[in-house]
Amino acid sequence: MVKQKEFTVADAIVKELVKAGVDTIFGIVSIHNMPIYEAMLEEGSIRMATARGESGAVNMADAYSRTTGKLGVVLTSTGAGAGNGAGSLTETWNSGTPLLHITGEANYNYIGKDLRYIHECKDQQKMMEGVNKTSYLLRLPRQITPFMRTAINEALEVPKGPVTVSIPTNFQAQIIPQNQIIETEIQPKKTEITVPEEIIEAIISAKRPIVWTGDGIIHSGASEELLTLVEKLHPAVVTSESGKGGIPENHPLCIGNFAATPQFTELLKKSDLLISIGVRFRETETAEGTLPLPENHINIDLNPHAFNRNYATKSGLIGDAKAVLQTINKTLAEKHVQSDNSYVEEIKACRQAVRNDLNETIQPYGEFARIMNKQLPENTILVTDVTMHGYIWGNKLVNIHEPGNYLHMTGGGIGQGLPMAVGAKIAQPEKPVVLIAGDGGFMVNAGEMISAVQEDAPIIVLLFDDGGYGILQYYQDAAYGRQTAVHLKNPDFAMMAKSMGFEAEKVTSASEFDSVLEKALASNQSCMIVVDANKIGDLKYEDSPEYIQSFRPHQ
Repeated sequence: MVKQKEFTVADAIVKELVKAGVDTIFGIVSIHNMPIYEAMLEEGSIRMATARGESGAVNMADAYSRTTGKLGVVLTSTGAGAGNGAGSLTETWNSGTPLLHITGEANYNYIGKDLRYIHECKDQQKMMEGVNKTSYLLRLPRQITPFMRTAINEALEVPKGPVTVSIPTNFQAQIIPQNQIIETEIQPKKTEITVPEEIIEAIISAKRPIVWTGDGIIHSGASEELLTLVEKLHPAVVTSESGKGGIPENHPLCIGNFAATPQFTELLKKSDLLISIGVRFRETETAEGTLPLPENHINIDLNPHAFNRNYATKSGLIGDAKAVLQTINKTLAEKHVQSDNSYVEEIKACRQAVRNDLNETIQPYGEFARIMNKQLPENTILVTDVTMHGYIWGNKLVNIHEPGNYLHMTGGGIGQGLPMAVGAKIAQPEKPVVLIAGDGGFMVNAGEMISAVQEDAPIIVLLFDDGGYGILQYYQDAAYGRQTAVHLKNPDFAMMAKSMGFEAEKVTSASEFDSVLEKALASNQSCMIVVDANKIGDLKYEDSPEYIQSFRPHQ
């Protein structure tokens, strides 16, 4: 008789992941998670994608979740390993990405006793609590199944976010009963979503409506419903940065990610209705909360705590954006909505004006954006790291055509773009993935270049090299008239890329960029295009005098 394999805590963890539909896990193997890796190998259905640092592994899992809508999963080591991932977990918390972080912990008998167990930190739970939606420590090995289900459900429940589970090392290989835990639920009756008649009337009677979309459209898969609403109402459509791609950005009524601009501000002042859908109204996109939103504000959000958070809401509709919009569209289909042709032309003029203004300000880099729009396939995933070229023009002038195809660092931490791009390519191998990065931020996680090659995840890196932290050079000059700690000694980026299996070329003009990008897209290989920003010219940027003054001594 063949002896049945013992069932362990690690096996139970993997069993619950498979039950939750997990097919890919990002991480780094360690003596403090080896039993879990062994259990994954034994089970056989989960892809184990290897990063070169825990920070990058979290970013990869984050991007995987954002581009697929699935739960992201990352597996790290104890203490220092968990701490290395903490910075990237703050990004995941900021973006509201459902992510499960599985990490080891010290031997349970040693936790909190200052015995300096290998990889131990003073208080791992407290550290993880500070960067996650919540954090759990396994205390009873036999309760691993409900423990894992609770954590997975917590990550996926609104408001979504990262959850850490710490599994003590002495528990992971412990043999436990292979119990069947079956959740029985009373199936809820399908409830009909109703939208009050006064809200429908407010929508119909609006002469100058505006729709502001965030990532709620993307999370709910409501792009089709959004387009139906837009075609019926003919409103101006502005997106948050997280909402890029919720509506194709070449749509004539889509102003895009240009909320904090003078032209759109004028539209807001004259608007008689704002419909916001899954929008957080972050300070960077609302001129620090000073944009004049109309009093007649209908806010649609699945999170009941979203209403009146940053801006007042006249009518709050709690619910999934797709379901709510379906109900509104069904009601509007039976009603006559008179659109104003002059307002439509005003919207189109605003759309063009914001782009023209930005193009004029940033030349010659507006030409780079034009080339990207010309060459990049419509299904391209664009990732912008925290670099001037990413957040001044990449996130505005490069059109995104599909939901989930734009990733940026919501929390503002530099250097996370490269592992994000790798994770996105692993998640969506059929789509081209292009990263806009700066030389300063790129070196933070440069080792993840080899992860792209090892995991057969070819990406295109557009590296804008100006030899330093460009935005900080500007702020220091503006505030103090001098610079410090902002100039960098860089490697030969092209040579470094080639040593890691990338194709690489340096360009010094837009025309060179045009031909090199075409070649990179055709190659289907990992490629780096090093843009010599010093030869091409500085990217012009100017902030408000009030913000510059904030760096100087003041009361």
